[in-house]
Amino acid sequence: MRIRDAQDRVDHWIGRFEEGYWPPLAILARLMEEVGELSREINHRFGSKPKRPDEEPAELELEIADILFVLISLANQQGIDLEDAFDRAMEKYEARDGDRWTPREPAHR
Repeated sequence: MRIRDAQDRVDHWIGRFEEGYWPPLAILARLMEEVGELSREINHRFGSKPKRPDEEPAELELEIADILFVLISLANQQGIDLEDAFDRAMEKYEARDGDRWTPREPAHR
């Protein structure tokens, strides 16, 4: 799915409700909540805080997808084209960090 398609899908879903998009600070609070849930799961899996025996593991991919949904909501609420923004961000990283790390050897065929 293209990012534009994801933005359209979120917009269609939120547009079904009278309340519409939340204000930016409320969306940001929701984003922090979702990042906290991802952080908790990562800490349980890879950190020093294992889950209690009675706790079910969370699905890591769904925690990440929840963050994506909220980020898309914020972008839509602010009128941001995420495909364009992502392209610009990649150009920045490629120019700034292209020589920062050791390149891998090309795969032999």
